[in-house]
Amino acid sequence: MQCKKSIFLLVAILIISGATLFAAGTAESTKKDSVTVEIYHHKIPWIDAWDEMSTVYEQAHPTVNLETEVVGGASDWRTLLKTKFAANKAPDIFIIEGFSDYQLWKEYIAPLDEEPWVEHLLPISKDAATQDGHIMALPVTVEGYGYIYNKELFKKAGITTLPTTFSEMKETVAALKKKGITPFASGFGTWWVISNHFTNIPFAQMQDPRGFVADLNSGTAEIPGNKEFLDWKQAFDLVLQNCEPNPLTTDHNMQVTMFANQEVAMIQQGNWKQSVIFETDPNLDIGLLPVFTSDDEQKANRIPVGIPFMFVVNSQSPEAEKQAAKEFLAWLVGSDEGKQYLAQRFEVIPSLDNIEASASLGGVSKDIVSFAKAGKTIPWMFSYWPDGAVNEFSDLAQRYVAGLDSFTTYLENLQNSWNRLKK
Repeated sequence: MQCKKSIFLLVAILIISGATLFAAGTAESTKKDSVTVEIYHHKIPWIDAWDEMSTVYEQAHPTVNLETEVVGGASDWRTLLKTKFAANKAPDIFIIEGFSDYQLWKEYIAPLDEEPWVEHLLPISKDAATQDGHIMALPVTVEGYGYIYNKELFKKAGITTLPTTFSEMKETVAALKKKGITPFASGFGTWWVISNHFTNIPFAQMQDPRGFVADLNSGTAEIPGNKEFLDWKQAFDLVLQNCEPNPLTTDHNMQVTMFANQEVAMIQQGNWKQSVIFETDPNLDIGLLPVFTSDDEQKANRIPVGIPFMFVVNSQSPEAEKQAAKEFLAWLVGSDEGKQYLAQRFEVIPSLDNIEASASLGGVSKDIVSFAKAGKTIPWMFSYWPDGAVNEFSDLAQRYVAGLDSFTTYLENLQNSWNRLKK
């Protein structure tokens, strides 16, 4: 009997030991097979929700670790990304803003033609994502910008009809000032506010914006003396003459804070700032107006709408990381969880037809959709500027704001900068 007990005990020990070894082996195998996907983007307002979403993804995919670095706001995300590539520390997923960025990093961008989400790209998204005849990027949002305005302050100033031309905008500004309301907070201390977005306006107002860029590159078109840039001066000066006292010391955060606190009636921003504004005052009634440059209503009453950025997969990443990166992006725009985060938490205007926009989109996003449906849009052209232009254009615009250059000199400097940077 004692012998049988000893045998049973021995068998039990062997079973337990085997199970322990199996578990250890499995854990070791899981650890060995795990993959880390490094992600780089610039959407500061997404940080908290993105971290939460990453945890959800990792729990459902225990062999995948998502490490995200977010560089945005006033920081120059593009320069830091160049540094990472130069140091051989490039992320597995990073962002580009369009044609010029694609040209800059094309050797590091993997084609995505076979991904399941390609068939769901909206026309504007497919156009932006297509380079060299292939789908090279994943857009997840459509954005628009202009002057975000406070509807209550407009009512207080007796403004019952929204402007649709430059002259009407001047009247709107005069009505606000008459009631002691500061019309604008400029945000001109932040490079992308005054460069990418504001300086985009005359480029986008061209009859053929891409053709104009091509002509600038070939030397058959010039910025000085161009009618669209001269018209744009009216809009530029209207802000400078009716904004906070020191526009070059007002960055985008201060600008939005002033607006959210109802210190000013308008700011040049887009739907990405809605959530920030609503953090201060969730009941603020806001909408979006164009940056008017002329009295031609058909031409002036339009807002810039485009694909602000796109995710790309690093073609030079190890195969395991590259595959995991593609699977994460497919989950982001294909799974119920991913789509819910995009629509509800990131509050995007979706760039794919399989994602439904949140019913609670703020007033700015609703106006963007209305302008887009009416065909009243102009493109985002700064993604076609030469590499380095966004930084130089910011410096040159700030010189004009500071009174260091005349507008004529400013336009000449823009032309000289373009000539030097174009390839």
